[in-house]
Amino acid sequence: MRNNMLNYLKNLTQCVDARTVRASSWDQTGRNKDYWLIEEGTTATLSEMEGPGCINHIWMTSFCRKVLGPNIQDPVLGSSIAPVAEMENAEGIQWELNDPDYYRKVLIKMTWEDAERPSVLVPLGDFFCIGHGMPASFNSIPFNVSSREKEEYTYGGTASMNCYFPMPFNKKAKIEIINENERPVGIFFHIDYELYKEEMTDIAYFHALWHRECPCKGWGDNLVVNSPEVNSVSNLSGEDNYTFLDIKGKGHFVGCNLSVTHFQQTWWGEGDDMIYIDGEKVPSINGTGAEDYFNHAWGMQNQGTLYNGTILHESKVPGYQVSYRFHITDPIHFAESIRVTMEHGHANHLSDDWASTAYWYQSEIAEGIDILPASKRLPLKREMERPQSQQFQLEGEKQQAQEKRDKRMEEYLLARQKQVNINMERTQNSMKGNVELSEKVRRKYMEK
Repeated sequence: MRNNMLNYLKNLTQCVDARTVRASSWDQTGRNKDYWLIEEGTTATLSEMEGPGCINHIWMTSFCRKVLGPNIQDPVLGSSIAPVAEMENAEGIQWELNDPDYYRKVLIKMTWEDAERPSVLVPLGDFFCIGHGMPASFNSIPFNVSSREKEEYTYGGTASMNCYFPMPFNKKAKIEIINENERPVGIFFHIDYELYKEEMTDIAYFHALWHRECPCKGWGDNLVVNSPEVNSVSNLSGEDNYTFLDIKGKGHFVGCNLSVTHFQQTWWGEGDDMIYIDGEKVPSINGTGAEDYFNHAWGMQNQGTLYNGTILHESKVPGYQVSYRFHITDPIHFAESIRVTMEHGHANHLSDDWASTAYWYQSEIAEGIDILPASKRLPLKREMERPQSQQFQLEGEKQQAQEKRDKRMEEYLLARQKQVNINMERTQNSMKGNVELSEKVRRKYMEK
């Protein structure tokens, strides 16, 4: 693997012995149905690559829709085009909504070498820094997201998602999507990687871990942030801090994203970051406030940079914040272990909902990568209270309208499901095609 120094553009001035390969969701029949449809309750292998090699870039976009009413368009013709018709509802033509929870119910899983346990197991949205299931456009060095203005800050809104963290492997790499939702999910993807002829001796494996505490263990929700009463409490031990990462091994921590749902309607921050290196009982890395860790000040502003900032600001969606901090030029090294924590409010006085994705590299495959069940991952929503509608007996044309709708819905869902089944079968064939293409390219490269 090439040494991506701080001036990584310098790599472009040297030629290397490597073969670039891409695994993607392209339509292997040569037509334009360039997405995979992954059945509910199943796992799809996007790519299984034999090394030595390194993944340099992953691009994805996805869709998952709830059908609320029958569509007057032909399901057969509709399934033969790119799913652009699903982006907006034409009144009276179709009635579908983005599934509000699928970014948390669908998982991305990555496994290196012959390991039996994954190194990455994270909700799809949170891996790409989409917190609370609501995409917001932002740019950083390792990740960027671009969402259409109409779908930003909405649950399940569509977005393009990019990851540029390098992910090296010597023997094998496997990337999977696990659909723990109740309906199919569509995925477009590119996985761009390089092949090498010699194994890497100093390899550090990429890892990502999702964690959530809902609620955090707070003791003073009735006390306002930054008040004299709260600030009089000391916390030197870090007891009950929120934990981003607690792992053993040798490596370096390279950053995180944090999604906060704040209930007090004041300020969710003021908690210090406290990082314990190599079994420390008292942290040697101590911060001065949550916004300071994310390299802002006087609260979080609605802006971001290549390394840090805001993705979703609480001024856009009151009560919700998504922040990020990437240690690209300042990785936090550890030789035996690391525990990355932060107070939720000063001295942990707030009981908010926190969820985070931590990213790091280490010399061995980490243990303890696990995930909460889907029911415990769902984003909390503030929904409109609707008064109970009156109930009365329908007659005449009103009753006929309801009956016609029910009949049309039944017929539409049956016809639609046939096309869904066809697309899911096509996905199974494409999975095999991606494996075969990967093997073919590697074999030709190694023969040279």
